Amino acid sequence: MTYCRSASLHYLTLDARLSEMPTSFNHVSVHARDLDQSAAFYELLFGMRSMPTPRFAFPVRWLRLGSQQLHLFVRPEVIAPPHHHFALNVDDFEAVYWTACREGLLDGDAFYSALYELPDGSAQMYVRDPAGNLVEIDWPDANTLHPRIRADLTSLSAAVPQDASALDATLFHAGASPALLDGPLRVEDSGS
Repeated sequence: MTYCRSASLHYLTLDARLSEMPTSFNHVSVHARDLDQSAAFYELLFGMRSMPTPRFAFPVRWLRLGSQQLHLFVRPEVIAPPHHHFALNVDDFEAVYWTACREGLLDGDAFYSALYELPDGSAQMYVRDPAGNLVEIDWPDANTLHPRIRADLTSLSAAVPQDASALDATLFHAGASPALLDGPLRVEDSGS
């Protein structure tokens, strides 16, 4: 089967429209060794729910997270990359943290710490799912976290020198809160 025979013709006009094309992430797909075990992980830690899933030539399960989805698939030849990850915003970072601690899910190896405070004051936590996928959990304000959690945070600025541009970086844009993240991520026109 041949696809995109005339694709090169479209590149000439596509560049001008690229900034307008994507409006949100629809889903992320990750490998699972066992669909039930991986689905249980995402249901327990993040409250995701299984949803109707079309049948494919290999086992697949779709999970709902607000208006977005996580797709799990089983392919014997697939191994989760150790550092590739996706990130989730949650409305209760502390509950996820305590559950991850209780279940032994925190991953401090991939990025040298399981918990970071970024220069913008936000917090990141890393966990591994049963198939070895790395999941980042984000929170907009580390100062609002329980003191025991804050004590476990590694300051990225203290660990790695930050230049002026890095100090301006932020995971959360103006007006962002964990509650907004149920909806799709919208691409805003910057006016430039």
